[in-house]
Amino acid sequence: MKRLSNLLFLLLAGVPAVAQEQASSTAQSGASGNILMNIVIVVFIISALVLLGVSLVLLNTFKVLSKELLNPTSLPAKVPERILEYNEWAALKENKPGIFTRILGLKPISEEKDIMLEHEFDGISELDNPTPAWFMWLFYATVIFAGAYLLNYHVFKWGKLQDEEYVAEVEEAKAAKEAYLAKSANLIDENTVKENKDASVLSAGQAVFTSNCVACHGDKGQGIVGPNLTDEFWLHGGKINSIFKTIKYGVPEKGMISWEKTLTPKQISEVANFILTLKGSNPPGAKEPQGEKES
Repeated sequence: MKRLSNLLFLLLAGVPAVAQEQASSTAQSGASGNILMNIVIVVFIISALVLLGVSLVLLNTFKVLSKELLNPTSLPAKVPERILEYNEWAALKENKPGIFTRILGLKPISEEKDIMLEHEFDGISELDNPTPAWFMWLFYATVIFAGAYLLNYHVFKWGKLQDEEYVAEVEEAKAAKEAYLAKSANLIDENTVKENKDASVLSAGQAVFTSNCVACHGDKGQGIVGPNLTDEFWLHGGKINSIFKTIKYGVPEKGMISWEKTLTPKQISEVANFILTLKGSNPPGAKEPQGEKES
C-alpha cells in the first residue's frame, strides 16, 4: 500500500511540472493548436489517475472479501441457521405437488407407496391413481346435458330439430323476399319500368283501369273524352316508359290528371302494362286515331 501511495504522489506531483513545461513551450511557440493538445494531455492524465485509484480500491475490497470467505469463524452466527431454513424450504417445495400434478389428481412421489398395487412387471409397479374430480364432474355434466337434450327435442318437443329449423328458415326467407319485392315494386319510375306480360300483373292493371280510367277512355279503351287506346296512334308515346310517364304526371292542359298521388308506382306499372294489351283489339265504337303512329 505504501508503494502505491508513493506512486500516486509522484504522478500527482508530476502533473504541474508537465503542465508548466507545456505552458512555457506554448508561450514560446504561440500556436493555438499546442494549447488544445496540452489540455487533452492533462485530461488524459487525470482520467488515468482516477481509473488507477478506482482499481486500487476494488483490489483492496476483493482482498478483504476473500479473507472473510476463507475464514469460516468470521461468518455471522445466523448464517448456518438461514442455510438450514433454506434447506427445509427447498425440501417442502420439492414435496409440494405441481399444478399439472394437481390438475390430473396425481399423488406426489412421496405418497405413491400408499396407492401402489400388487401388479408389477419388469420392476414397474402399477399405481391406483383415482380419476380427477374435475373429469368426473365433466362426465356428469355431459350426462345431464344429454338427458336435457333428449327431453327438449325428442320427448316434449319444445325445441325444433334441424329439418324443422330448415323449413322455418325457408318460410322466413320466402316472407322476407315477398316483403322486399313489394317494397321494391314501389321504387319503379318512368326510367326503370319494364314491360311485363305476367297474368297477375295484367289482372291487377285491369282492375286499376276499370276503377279509374273507364270514365275517360271507355271500358274497352275505345276512348270517350280521352283518346282511343286500342289503335297504333299515340299523343304522348306508346312505349311502356311513355305510358307510365303520362299516367304518373298527367297532361293537365288536355284534362288528363296526374295519378302520382292516387296510385302507387306498382299500380301505375300494372295499368300501363294492361294498356299495352289493348292494342289491336278494335272494340266497337272506337274513337278515331289521334297523334302519331307508334312504330
